[in-house]
Amino acid sequence: MRKTSTILIVDDDEDDKEMFLEIVAELQADIKCLKAGNGFEALEVLKKEALLPDFVFLDLNMPRMNGRQCLEQLKKDANFKKIPVIIYTTSRLEEDKEQTKKLGAVHFISKPSSLIALRIELEKVFSKEWI
Repeated sequence: MRKTSTILIVDDDEDDKEMFLEIVAELQADIKCLKAGNGFEALEVLKKEALLPDFVFLDLNMPRMNGRQCLEQLKKDANFKKIPVIIYTTSRLEEDKEQTKKLGAVHFISKPSSLIALRIELEKVFSKEWI
């Protein structure tokens, strides 16, 4: 990643978002974190940003525009289609994993139940061990 990295976390659960950002701050001190509460907001944030994020972390179950719909829109847009999208969701369904991979997601993280487990998953992402 670039010296100053940027990520976008898209999640309607504020507690999950804050926990995620807390771990990211511990792992990557020099990182800009953008936030959105649903897929529609995510697209609006991306359109306003001069610099695109290195990663988008996308929840599946959200109001207004869910994660699948947002992922489809991201991959259809020439400006956004190359941004790596990582699904970050409570779902543990293999069907969701397969479907989002077909839609263009590069990785799938089921929201872990502990901060330690989340830290391990994010360490993998930032070190690109999932590739």
